[in-house]
Amino acid sequence: MTASADASSLLETTTASERETEEVAANLSSRFVGGEVVLLHGELGAGKTAFVRGLARGVGADAAEVASPTFVLLTEHPGRLRLHHADLYRLSGNGDDRELGLDELPGASGVLAIEWAERLSWRPWRGTSTIEVFLEHAGDDRRSLRIVRSEG
Repeated sequence: MTASADASSLLETTTASERETEEVAANLSSRFVGGEVVLLHGELGAGKTAFVRGLARGVGADAAEVASPTFVLLTEHPGRLRLHHADLYRLSGNGDDRELGLDELPGASGVLAIEWAERLSWRPWRGTSTIEVFLEHAGDDRRSLRIVRSEG
């Protein structure tokens, strides 16, 4: 794994395996205190769900229980912090995400991770520190990750 950071990002790195991608996420989420929103961007197979498994591990949830909730849309995983995992892949992007109640999450003792965040029609988390994760294929099992913090 290679890593660097600059003023505009928390981390830029390339991982060599799914396990390394999970480890980056676990290291990040191990410092979470609750109330964090993580927006994941990337094409199919870019490693979004692997990243969420790492988030789960870092907040004390069972990472083995994390799967792409494409047909469920929203799942919860209890741990030191409750991980709310949303997958917006099947949404049309015309505002149907507003029906999921994402504006009520994550709560003070939770974390909200949203795959396919580019399909959000709104970002209701005003005043909340939001972490955006951009994942790209980098050949073979490697993934390029860019993690940035933005204010909601």
